[in-house]
Amino acid sequence: MNTLSERLKLIFSLVPKGKSVCDVGTDHGYLPAALCLSGDYKSVTATDIKEKPIENARRNIEKAGAKDVCLICCDGLSKVPYDRAEVVVIAGMGGDVISGIIDRCEYKEKSLFILQPMTAVSNLRKYLAKNGFNVTSEKAVVENNKIYSVMVCKYDGVIRKLSFAQMRIGEITPTTRENIEYINKQLRIIDKCIKDLKDSGASPKLLEENIKTRKEILKIREG
Repeated sequence: MNTLSERLKLIFSLVPKGKSVCDVGTDHGYLPAALCLSGDYKSVTATDIKEKPIENARRNIEKAGAKDVCLICCDGLSKVPYDRAEVVVIAGMGGDVISGIIDRCEYKEKSLFILQPMTAVSNLRKYLAKNGFNVTSEKAVVENNKIYSVMVCKYDGVIRKLSFAQMRIGEITPTTRENIEYINKQLRIIDKCIKDLKDSGASPKLLEENIKTRKEILKIREG
């Protein structure tokens, strides 16, 4: 069994025991194999939209000795019943793709979602806030010199309006080295944006919004 990457280790640690788990877009199948081998879960399912990744996952899962992973070729959760997806993991995809998978899920109001977007993270946060999902925890993780966010969320029906700072850093707080680096990265992005806006003589309102966002994030970092 291949050792889980730093991203997958964090995701693994966040999956509550005793539940049925579905890993959407499993690709190599390492996470469902590890979940199955732990013996701590009611059932483990893995999906992918194409047959080739499913077969790749099947080989890796069999090689690991995990015998009870259910593999399904489908788009997102379209062929997965709720009783096999009390916890849904969607990792390694763009934020807009993840939003679409959740939006098409017939039981999205019931499942717990563990999400790890590669891009468009702010868009995902906005989608969750607008559609009644509460992000109960969010952590940063470093892998191959890149930093990612992993969030846990559950539908509660409350529509939320996020500030620009919340769209940038979500629920990440300066409690770990990785979280602080995530916050610092967002500050560097905003600093560049502010400089570019000043140099181009762009809208004062847009410049003011970015300066306000920077101050809000600094306040969170300094805690």
